[in-house]
Amino acid sequence: MNHVLVLGAGMVSRPLVRYLLDLSGVTVTMASRTVEKAEAIIDNHSDGTAVTLDVQNDDKLESLVKNADVIVSLLPYTFHVKVAKLCIIHKKHLVTTSYVSNEMQALDEDAKQAGILLLNECGLDPGIDHMSAMKIIHDVQNKSGYIQHFKSTTGALPSHENNTNPFGYKFSWSPRGVLLASRNPAKWLENGETVSIPGEKLFENYRLQDVPDVGTFENYPNRDSVQYKDIYGLKKAETVYRGTFRMTGWCETLRSIAEIGWLDDKEMDTSNIKTYADITAHLLSTNKDNLYGKTALTLHLPNYAAVLKRLEWLGLFSDILLPEDKNNPLDYLNVLTLEKMALPEDEKDMIVMHHEFTAVYDDKKEYRTSTLVNYGEPHGDSAVARTVAFPAAIAVKMILNNTIQMTGVHIPIIPEIYDPILDELETMNVKFKETKKQL
Repeated sequence: MNHVLVLGAGMVSRPLVRYLLDLSGVTVTMASRTVEKAEAIIDNHSDGTAVTLDVQNDDKLESLVKNADVIVSLLPYTFHVKVAKLCIIHKKHLVTTSYVSNEMQALDEDAKQAGILLLNECGLDPGIDHMSAMKIIHDVQNKSGYIQHFKSTTGALPSHENNTNPFGYKFSWSPRGVLLASRNPAKWLENGETVSIPGEKLFENYRLQDVPDVGTFENYPNRDSVQYKDIYGLKKAETVYRGTFRMTGWCETLRSIAEIGWLDDKEMDTSNIKTYADITAHLLSTNKDNLYGKTALTLHLPNYAAVLKRLEWLGLFSDILLPEDKNNPLDYLNVLTLEKMALPEDEKDMIVMHHEFTAVYDDKKEYRTSTLVNYGEPHGDSAVARTVAFPAAIAVKMILNNTIQMTGVHIPIIPEIYDPILDELETMNVKFKETKKQL
């Protein structure tokens, strides 16, 4: 029997664990701080075990790693390197769905010497975005062409029929992760010029984009896109851009939330602060009298602005009591957004991923698109959970079957990894629609 250790029982873990439990000859141990979550996912399966784990308990974590063949870390990304180092010591393979950090990349040679694979970025974004883009990039290159312009954008959104709140967003994964990403600086290549924007200007740099047969969305830049010119082998590319889709109105609203100071995660003195209105007043250095109007003045907005209506709807001017176990604006906001904007079990979320390529050949130039639209299942797994979990689960199966034999730190950008994963995803109705036209 092969044994897989899954660390974490968060919002995307269930499809991965259930996929692995359906494999013949595989047992799964699921370790979580809240063991009840893991027990619910294992659901008394004969080949599954749920255990309690505090990641800070080094001895227990090491024991679990030592007794597994492949480890899947669905923990917050800050713990991945700690797990990876244990995998190197005990010669165990690791799969994550998170970006490769500098600390993780530094483990490449140690992982090779240990004869193990540390496969990262094997989820949705990052993950399926890499695989689907590289499939077309390699196709163009194999036909003696090159990519002149490349743009790739992904959004995890409510489905249109369930887009029923003024933010146009419902959380199908960690709200804190979404909010933290709102502070990231961004950099991309546009027509041969590098464009850089600081985190506080992120939401001032969006555009409206039509995705055929899906809708019109706000598209804002996602982190450092310039590095993908080398990662994807786009040597002649003049444009390399990766972005995020949101429903219209999101960017201006989040820009205002950030300007007020609600994305600050520094601990604050809350001895005289009891409500969300108290926090907003404190951040604006004022009192609660006419807080709506004072916020409008601070943001240079008229009182009728939709942004202010959204902040009011969320509760940032309200007397809702603050949770007692938090101590900074970001975490207070995290609690409130999850209460007000969680995806109900009977609703669907939607994944939209859209790639654009301008390919140049000796005798022609063509514009190609590749688009994924995928919906969650009411009372079942969300589209986010499925599209994050299944690529990682398929990769684990490939490692156990020795289909993947490389070692070191990798992401899924080579055909030996992405072709089998994309092929199997198609059988799960996670498939791309491609278009092509001559320019």
